[in-house]
Amino acid sequence: MAPAWPRRRFTTTTSALGLGLVLGASPAGPGRPHPNAARTAADDPYPALRLRWRDLALGTGFDPAAEPYADRLRQLGAQAAAHRAAMRPAADSLWPDQPYDPPTGITQSYARLATLAQAHAQPGTGLTGDSGLAADLARGLDHLDRTVYHPGTTPYGNWWEWQIGSPRLLLDTLAICHEQLPAELRERALAAVDHFVPDSLLGDYTGTSTGANRVDLCRVVALRGILGAAPDKIALARDALSPVFPYVTAGDGLYADGSFVQHTQVAYTGTYGQVLLDGLARLLHLLTGSPWEITDPARRNVHDSVERAFAPLIVGGLVMDCVSGRAISRGVQRGAPSLPTQSDHQRGHQIVAAVALLGESTGTTARERVHALVKSWIQADTHSPVLTDPRLPVAELARLHAIAAGPVPAAQQPVEHRLFAAMDRAAHRRPGWSAGLAMASDRIAHYENGNGENPRGWHTGAGMLSWWAGPETLGTYSDAFWPTADPYRLPGTTVSAKPLADNEGGSWGEPKPAARWVGGTTDGEFAAVGQEVHGLSSTLRARKSWFFLADAVVCLGAGITARDGTGVHTTVDHRNLGAGGTAELTVDGAAHPARGGLGF
Repeated sequence: MAPAWPRRRFTTTTSALGLGLVLGASPAGPGRPHPNAARTAADDPYPALRLRWRDLALGTGFDPAAEPYADRLRQLGAQAAAHRAAMRPAADSLWPDQPYDPPTGITQSYARLATLAQAHAQPGTGLTGDSGLAADLARGLDHLDRTVYHPGTTPYGNWWEWQIGSPRLLLDTLAICHEQLPAELRERALAAVDHFVPDSLLGDYTGTSTGANRVDLCRVVALRGILGAAPDKIALARDALSPVFPYVTAGDGLYADGSFVQHTQVAYTGTYGQVLLDGLARLLHLLTGSPWEITDPARRNVHDSVERAFAPLIVGGLVMDCVSGRAISRGVQRGAPSLPTQSDHQRGHQIVAAVALLGESTGTTARERVHALVKSWIQADTHSPVLTDPRLPVAELARLHAIAAGPVPAAQQPVEHRLFAAMDRAAHRRPGWSAGLAMASDRIAHYENGNGENPRGWHTGAGMLSWWAGPETLGTYSDAFWPTADPYRLPGTTVSAKPLADNEGGSWGEPKPAARWVGGTTDGEFAAVGQEVHGLSSTLRARKSWFFLADAVVCLGAGITARDGTGVHTTVDHRNLGAGGTAELTVDGAAHPARGGLGF
């Protein structure tokens, strides 16, 4: 995908983005809507919609004195106090460690200001209603407006920072602290958003304005319209969502078989798919009952995607890494070393939270199905409990705790095979165990790297087979698997031993084989799947087949050749047994010791 501006980079998620976006509470008190919401809805829809968005962001229905909320709120207050104390306005930064170039520093600065806004609005932070904090928040917003994020600036670097990352945080902050910020400052902020996110970005469904990115852009334009009482902008954002709803047959978006693709040729249900689901859930909830309610009948596809696209890939609360693209390499988030390393569980919990929110915009029967699914995922994750996930914001935790305590019984774990042919992935679900398969073809990339992430993910699409067998194995790929695994010996793969350079083949999903014989057939419970393997930057050729059965996956290989003088590795499995692991490996019925590792 061609870059919009000279230096194309995508930002990593940060804890400030996670915590700063959603930690907060309504001044009406936890669990109660803002007292002005009903009164203003009939007279003027904009304040009512702003307050609804505020409640979405800050959370309702929880006791701020109870755990886990009380501890989170104290942490939020401490984080806001630290950011406040470290603020040092300068010509090229608001914080010395976040310079404006690269523009990730701008987004990170808005994230820190959003944290200040949350701490001011939320009870129990030690800074609730602090007038000095509100003044410092206004000072920070004014500084960013006057020095960098204003209509006189020509964007540089990563387009995402200017069009999605920064404006999303800025607008959330304006919505949360509307009464505490001068009207003139709010107007300047909206003018800046108009400059960097012009209406023309929603004109055509092409380039970077597709899939999850289109949803994010619509979120920005809709909230800008609400805060500026601009009905045409809200209508534009609503209508610009319509291209997202239909199933696609190529490129970015949801497919009829449940696949989700972003960046044209990367399987991305686990990350960009989550962004799309979460963004649509928020906009559907926000605009329900308003003059701009989303009524496109194709929106049904989004609701159907919960069971068709997402549920088959969630095992014990985690989402399979084979659909998370370059995000598998993410470790400690920038600026938040105290938070746990990102993992398949953390990404899965974000999907669980998005599904829970999507259920709020459905009818009673559909909502109960959603609650049953969500409760089953909460109960199944015994490795990394959903309800105490330190990365989940208070608003999401409150919603999930309510579902967990609700009367709807948990759904049964699926027993099925789902073949996601459009993204070259397969998910096999059996009683007590599950498996996921990742392949590559002339439509789906070997792997994606970018923004310094996943530079050695070369062979993740070469038939990598992941599997889980019960609760004790749910941490198999969470316990520092990716930073310690040999990238030439990923489980289930047949690859050339030829040394590859970091980012081999190009970035952003560019490396893609010419293979067409990739896919399979399934009756919904069992499957036969095959892949013609073309090695990345090598002469390796092979035919791999997998038979997904009731109690096993039978893996076969044939026609394995390479003409460039390097060896070929076939790796049956590659697992971390953990510090106290005692699992026994048997080959042809004979036990082999695990001391020092095994190689075949």
